[in-house]
Formats: sequence, structure tokens, C-alpha cells
Amino acid sequence: MDRAQLLLVALPALLFISDLTHIFAPPPPHLRHPPHHPPHHHHPHPPHHHHPHPPHHHPHPPHHHHPDPAAAVIQEPRVDGAGFGATVELQFCASCSYRGNAMTMKRMLETSFPGIHVVLQNYPPPFPKRVLAKVVPILQVGAIATIIAGDQIFPRLGMVPPPWYYSLRANKFGSMATIWLFGNFAQSFLQSSGAFEVYCNGDLVFSKLTEQRFPSEFELRDLIASRLPESPFGRNMGKSLT
Repeated sequence: MDRAQLLLVALPALLFISDLTHIFAPPPPHLRHPPHHPPHHHHPHPPHHHHPHPPHHHPHPPHHHHPDPAAAVIQEPRVDGAGFGATVELQFCASCSYRGNAMTMKRMLETSFPGIHVVLQNYPPPFPKRVLAKVVPILQVGAIATIIAGDQIFPRLGMVPPPWYYSLRANKFGSMATIWLFGNFAQSFLQSSGAFEVYCNGDLVFSKLTEQRFPSEFELRDLIASRLPESPFGRNMGKSLT
């Protein structure tokens, strides 16, 4: 094989090995120890010369220690937010470019319900689609290698090259580019779930898989508010139900 053929084989193989490395690599260990700060060196101050003063016999009133209101605010967390104690999970399809919508909804909820905890998570596709998404790169590399070195692979297997091999071999570079593009498209399709699911305290509030649409900001705010008894909308809803 010439240099161009070696380059076309080595590039897909390198990308495939890189994908396998990212798939099976263990997650990075979290830092368990706080960063070590070097000790502060205290420079000795020059001695001050105290001049004797005549004693004064003025009685000093006792000092009363008043608590610092700023320190009290820091030590005691505020619990008066409308969304305190509530958790909202936004599970979306990361490969579908839904992260921007999820971030917009997260900022809206945190502004509307102070103290609420909003979690963003990827909604994975079903298990069969995830398995097929891992098989597609292997098929890509195998098809490209067959086009490049099929005249040596088929005889070693005791097979006669089929007619479609000569058709692909006639336009070798176009066939390899087509296989690579279609393989990437299939892998992206198999990794997507099309989901945008909203959970409030573990309960499903909105499902794009069921509704086949995205929720509006006003709709999602009302849905979350109806699940929070501390919000004005939630209190009004509870009074109307009782």
C-alpha cells in the first residue's frame, strides 16, 4: 500500500482507538484532600518604644459584645425561598443539542423560585441503540479496510472478491468518504433519545417523549409552582382544592 492508503487506514483506526479509550477509561479521581497552603511567614515587627504616660483614673464602662449581623447571615442559611427543599431534574438528550434549552429553563426556575435545586442530566437512549452506536465505528473501519486491501483480504479468506467490491474499488476515495459520513450520521442517530423530561421531587411533570414538543417557560413555571406548596401559586392551588 502507498502512503495515501496507509493514511486512510491509520486515520479511522486512530479515531476508533480514541473512542474506545474514552469509553472504557475510568473516571478521573476526585480530589479528596484540600490543597495544601504554604505556611505564612510572620515577619517580626520592630519593637515599639512606649512612652510613659501619667495614669488616668477615668472608669471605663463595661463593653457589651453585640453579635455581628453579617456573621449571623453567613452562619444561618436562608430558608425563606419559595423553592427551598425542592429538586427539579431536567433530563435531556445531550447529542440533540438540547443543552441550551435546558440551561434557559434552569435559569428561569432558579429566578422564579429562589432556593430551588435544578439538576441537569443526560437522558440516554435505550440499551440496544447504545450497543449499535458502539458497533458502527467497527463496521466503518472494517469497510474502509476492505476497500483498500480487499484484493489481499479475500484471497486469504479463500473467497473470490464479489462484484460490489470492484464497484467500490473503482471510486475508492468517494466510497470511503461516503462510508465515513453515513457511519457518523448513523452513530449520531443511535446516540440520540429526543428526550426532554422534567421531574419535580421525583415525579414526572413534563415529558417531550409523550407530548412531542418542548414546554414553554410559562407552562413549565406553572407546572413546577403547582408542586411547591410554599409558592403563591401552590398555596392558591391548595386552597382551591380544599
